[in-house]
Amino acid sequence: MKGPVAGFFQTDTGTAELIPDGDNPNGWLLMLNGVQSSHVDLADPLRLEFEYMRWIVALVEDRWPSTEKLSTLSLGGAACSMPRYLVAAYPNSRNVVVEIDGKLANYVRDWFELPRAPLLKIRVGEAREVTESLTEASRDLVIRDVFAGSKTPFALTTAEFTAAAKKVLSPGGVYVVNCGDSPALATARREAATIAAAFEHTIIIADPPMLKGRRSGNVIIAGSDAPLGNGAGLPRTLLGGAMPAQLWDDGKVRQFGRSAVVLTDAEPQ
Repeated sequence: MKGPVAGFFQTDTGTAELIPDGDNPNGWLLMLNGVQSSHVDLADPLRLEFEYMRWIVALVEDRWPSTEKLSTLSLGGAACSMPRYLVAAYPNSRNVVVEIDGKLANYVRDWFELPRAPLLKIRVGEAREVTESLTEASRDLVIRDVFAGSKTPFALTTAEFTAAAKKVLSPGGVYVVNCGDSPALATARREAATIAAAFEHTIIIADPPMLKGRRSGNVIIAGSDAPLGNGAGLPRTLLGGAMPAQLWDDGKVRQFGRSAVVLTDAEPQ
């Protein structure tokens, strides 16, 4: 099968549904086990429908020029919307996607005509196992966007896993996580505390209602051994989007997570 076809498809981990975008003849929405997972515009890889992905690329583009020879690792593939964007925005980049569902990875390659290796390589495997197997200082950017239903698997949130991700980063590299949370923000606080304990510099990006605890949604947390989001450029970009977002600097991130306990493998589940 080549090209996207609307319908339901059995995968190794459940069910995928592919839905045409009624507002865009080139757009497709991928649902995984009933949850919105990805959106792809076949005609424009630089179009990202999900706002949290726009926030991540705003951070990336604030950090590196388009000529940079980035080496990226995306944990959680789904439709590969983000890696597909990075290939288009950074033509000299090399991007590896880790996707646990091999059947889904095959579908996605057929449906969306993804760039081939070495521009974009899909590695089927469990995200933590793959991350821990990688060469030290081999990636400039690690993005964790892994969900089982509405939650990130606990093993990908702990201090031990964060240390493994940090070890893979080159000097000045950036670790970015998409944290899904409820209005209480308990998960985001603990993730912020965990990432702040591992990295010298941190930031948070989210929309104001989310940060004020008024709704459920996405909180982007990033860590690096080099400063993040310095200057007015990134905050200005984030405020100019369809869903304006705030940038919290390192001090505010540490204050936000100060009362939270760092996540560890030893914690009972």
